Amino acid sequence: MSWSVLILVLAIALLVGLANGVVGHIRRLLRVAFTLIRYDVLLPAEYYDRYPTALQAAHTALSIFSKRKRGRTVGERLAKALERLGPAYVKVGQFLATRPDMIGVTVAQELGRLKDRLPPFPHTAALDTINSELGGTEKLFGTISEAVAAASIAQVHQAIIPRQGVVAIKVLRPRIEKKLAKEMAALHFLAWWIERLSPRSRRLEPVQFIDTVSSAMERELDLRLEAGAAAEFREVAAKDGYLAVPEIDWSRSAKRVMTLDWIDGTPLTDLKALDKAGADRSELAIKITRGFLAAALDHGFFHADMHEGNLLYGRDGQLWIVDFGIMGRIGHKERRYLAEILYGFHRRDYRRVAEVHHEAGYVPDKFTIEEFAQALRAIGEPIFGKTADGISMSRLLLQLFDVTHLFGMHLRPELVLLQKTMVQVEGVARGLDPQHDMWSASRPIVERWVQRELGAEAVTKRGIDEAAQALAAMRRLPQTLTAIEAAARKVSIEAPREDRKWYQMPVFWIGMLAGAVLALVLSASESPQVTPTQPAPAPARIEAVQPAEPAPSATATIPPADASGEPIPAPPPELDAEKAATP
Repeated sequence: MSWSVLILVLAIALLVGLANGVVGHIRRLLRVAFTLIRYDVLLPAEYYDRYPTALQAAHTALSIFSKRKRGRTVGERLAKALERLGPAYVKVGQFLATRPDMIGVTVAQELGRLKDRLPPFPHTAALDTINSELGGTEKLFGTISEAVAAASIAQVHQAIIPRQGVVAIKVLRPRIEKKLAKEMAALHFLAWWIERLSPRSRRLEPVQFIDTVSSAMERELDLRLEAGAAAEFREVAAKDGYLAVPEIDWSRSAKRVMTLDWIDGTPLTDLKALDKAGADRSELAIKITRGFLAAALDHGFFHADMHEGNLLYGRDGQLWIVDFGIMGRIGHKERRYLAEILYGFHRRDYRRVAEVHHEAGYVPDKFTIEEFAQALRAIGEPIFGKTADGISMSRLLLQLFDVTHLFGMHLRPELVLLQKTMVQVEGVARGLDPQHDMWSASRPIVERWVQRELGAEAVTKRGIDEAAQALAAMRRLPQTLTAIEAAARKVSIEAPREDRKWYQMPVFWIGMLAGAVLALVLSASESPQVTPTQPAPAPARIEAVQPAEPAPSATATIPPADASGEPIPAPPPELDAEKAATP
């Protein structure tokens, strides 16, 4: 193949890549890979002994570019690398912290402390956004301060409203939507290739994970949705009183601006300030545990980012929670399954726990109930007989993930998010009170929940609900039969849609066009070239060529011979014609 053809093929590939954004994806992913190498988290040295020979050689070659002093552990180095990469990857890190099944429980806990801090954007840009979204600031706010906190997607300002008080204004960064869209498209491209090249990764569903992150980030880019989540969670939290939520000012909120009450308090990250403020840290730990479980189990709606920075001890003595960008939901059916699972573990009835897993569809049918019950027994038995403060939720969670991997279970995102938040809550509570007993603190909430979901009242209510559903289905039966009949009549009348022929496919014509271009290039490159510097050869002498005797044919007629062996001459053609004319 000539150089012109090679250049043409590369040019076509480059144009196709530019059209599909592949070149941009690869450029962004190379930047990510180089940053991860610099922080020694692409192939961490801590796992060197587990690598096959090829990866060990790759780690040795890449180690000359890494600087491990940037962090002591893998999770710390990964957090710093994601902070260096920018807003999109900070958000990805926050969601990775919700997937300990992907990156391990320890790394997930360390990523939970990921610092979402960036330099603030100019105050004038924030005022421009507020003016464009709310139609002016003079009539709505008295004064607006400089940014008091800046994160990857938005920053917060303090403002004063005349005759109302102090409020907080959350403003999105300029052009953040386009930046995040490009980075998430590159990550989706990477996740798609990971699923294609690694069948083992499909159980973790990386494409679905990136899609979940993308959809969650899109919701965060519309502050009206975050305001709605805050208002809903405020109603949920008010029913038990363990947590308090600031109120949303809807008249001063829009897509890129959200206004809510200003909370004057101490973040739970500052333990000395909490002691100085007279906070009962043991009581705060209990409130955190019960507030999370009451919202998740009783209402199916919980705050899924309960780290210390989002929790404040107010001057009024209440425990306030902020930042409602990451929220989790659990359906009623999933909560009932979870109730039976916890109740079965409490009674050490592992067969019933295994049956519930099969009924919920969490375990593939190729595994028997007895096999799964045996694995659950290996998890449950070691925790009995131990004191509650000696049981680590993170270790128990790690064992559960090992079982899910062993049995090929596809993990439900909402349950993984619940488990992750439970581990996060345990870490925050024990950070406040090292002697915090999460099991004792959660007992009133769990017992109330189990009684409601599994008691006689729950069974009666469930029977009434199922009977009502069956009655509603019977009422819909005539309409359903009519719809089925109409669909069948339509199928029988209408001709089936013909599939496009091969010559109607765009791919065929694109291939034909590309083949024609390549054929033209090849024919042009292989055409003979004339060298004018050499003298023209003398004309050759042409001799007269005698006609050659025709070769005997296999079907030629052989003339007869006489007795002497001489051939008998053939009769003249005139005689043959007369004989043929004689009747």
